[in-house]
Amino acid sequence: MSQAAFWRPASIDRAALVHSIRTAVAAVVSLLLARLFRLPEAYWAAISTLVVMQSTLGAALTVSGQRFAGTALGAALGGVVASYFGSSVLAFSIAVFVAGLLCVVLRMDRSAYRFASITLAIVMLVSRTPAAWVVALHRFIEVSVGIAIGLALTALWPEPDAQAVPNR
Repeated sequence: MSQAAFWRPASIDRAALVHSIRTAVAAVVSLLLARLFRLPEAYWAAISTLVVMQSTLGAALTVSGQRFAGTALGAALGGVVASYFGSSVLAFSIAVFVAGLLCVVLRMDRSAYRFASITLAIVMLVSRTPAAWVVALHRFIEVSVGIAIGLALTALWPEPDAQAVPNR
């Protein structure tokens, strides 16, 4: 693509418009639901919904399963390690390594390991007042709300033309 073509505005077709509306509605619903439950970092629900909404239902189920499993593993491992060993670089590095091994043993793919490691890092490395296990539980619930809303809206409001929206 030439530089001139890159800067030329594209026309917005109906499929792109519907996809953008669906994504915005889903993100706002998950954010408001997480706030309703007074989750401390409700933005993670919206972020998780945005990840799910960028796929068709079949692809969303796959990425959601991996995200859910990885988040659960990372939250549990991060909560335990931070509670007993703190948030040192050594504890964190060992926990990331162990998360990778657990993903292999549990037959999770690298996508689940990626989500486990991200959650682990958030639980262990972001300074907060509550105990690490509380942070881990909140993180898991926030992500789960986002996944559930994203999947629900993808199923209840399917895209009219799945082929018209790029980046599947």
